[in-house]
Amino acid sequence: MRPPARSFGGPPIVGVTAVIVAGLCGAILAVRTPGVEELRATVRVTAFTSAVLFLLTFTASALARLRPGPVTAWLRANRRYLGLSFAVSHLSHLLAIVALVRWVPAFEANLRPLTVVGGGIGFVAVALLAATSNDASVHLLGRAWHLLHTIGVHYLWLIFTATYAGPATTSVFHAAMTLAFVAALGLRVAARRPRTIPLATPHLP
Repeated sequence: MRPPARSFGGPPIVGVTAVIVAGLCGAILAVRTPGVEELRATVRVTAFTSAVLFLLTFTASALARLRPGPVTAWLRANRRYLGLSFAVSHLSHLLAIVALVRWVPAFEANLRPLTVVGGGIGFVAVALLAATSNDASVHLLGRAWHLLHTIGVHYLWLIFTATYAGPATTSVFHAAMTLAFVAALGLRVAARRPRTIPLATPHLP
């Protein structure tokens, strides 16, 4: 009897994600003369892929605890690589923003200072989280590692939620994404609640 095939996972997830994101960006920019609209589309698409990967990483442990099963167990086992995939996607998002700023100087002028500072800190947080997503950093930093990753992921959650919540009143897509991020936080809170074991009901004679 042949042994069951191993499920896909581990570092290859990051490589596949990089190929997919690069393919999406290439497909958008594969026009005769890519311009502002194509760059804006690239920014939006990479923001969405980053959001999806972040949500999977953010909720992996909570889902595994609340709904144990093969899928949630896979998510939890590959949470590190989903997080690194998110970092790859968000790097593409940053490069698209930089290209848009250089192509359209007025775009930078329209950015609010709070958006620039908050977003900039977010990109730094992504870099720190990605750089420390390895066993060596866990052992070296100890409790500081957990503090860094706890603060980092919740700060990124706040940035994503605020970004999508802004136009949520006029956009169904943004409203849906806002609800998804709120629900993701709700899952994490629910997963932290201690489980109560129901007492056995005595049988009456």
